[in-house]
Amino acid sequence: MAKRNILVIEDDADILELIVYNLEKEGYTVATASSAEKALSALQKNEPNLILLDLMLPEMDGLELCRRLRSKEETSGIPIIMVTAKGEESDIVSGLELGADDYVTKPFRPKELIARVRAVIRRTNRPKGTPSQVAEAGPIAVDPSRRVATVFGKPVELTFTEFEVLHLLVRRAGQVFTRYQIVDAVRGEDYPVTDRAVDVQIVGLRRKLGKASSWIETVRGIGYRLKEPT
Repeated sequence: MAKRNILVIEDDADILELIVYNLEKEGYTVATASSAEKALSALQKNEPNLILLDLMLPEMDGLELCRRLRSKEETSGIPIIMVTAKGEESDIVSGLELGADDYVTKPFRPKELIARVRAVIRRTNRPKGTPSQVAEAGPIAVDPSRRVATVFGKPVELTFTEFEVLHLLVRRAGQVFTRYQIVDAVRGEDYPVTDRAVDVQIVGLRRKLGKASSWIETVRGIGYRLKEPT
């Protein structure tokens, strides 16, 4: 893997030191910023391959910074992993819906942090395919051009919505989606549906996936994701 540049935005010196030490040990080049303002300044000089963003920042918080980064063309495509205090579920949901790619909660294990970093970089560096390309993850494959989904090579009968949900999860395996992100991707931003309706679709999908049902993971208080193959 080519060396990757990571910008860590964190105002706690001890946590920052821990993150930097573990990233550099894995071969990443690391830049740091202790505030949103310093981060914006650093981004004008160099574009990182990934941003680790603490949500509890002085003055401008991490959610507002995430919104600004996603609204600017030059920074909209940079992957963002949020670093949050344990239990801030509403902030995690808000961050994901603003466009963050993943999150890790404090206190975290260094191995977990590195795994998240690797997964997001791997996901965002996959070649861009056409909409007709088959998406695969583990035993599940989805071919949108033929409207065929298979599990362990055998076709599975799915409703229109189940197919669209599964296709979304498979082609972005490892990424956490809130329920409303799933609704927006499948039906469009103005489709009226409740959290419960998304849960019902997931229940139906798991039943039809059989032995592969465990590949769809519930992220408590947040939403769902498909396990990323190791």
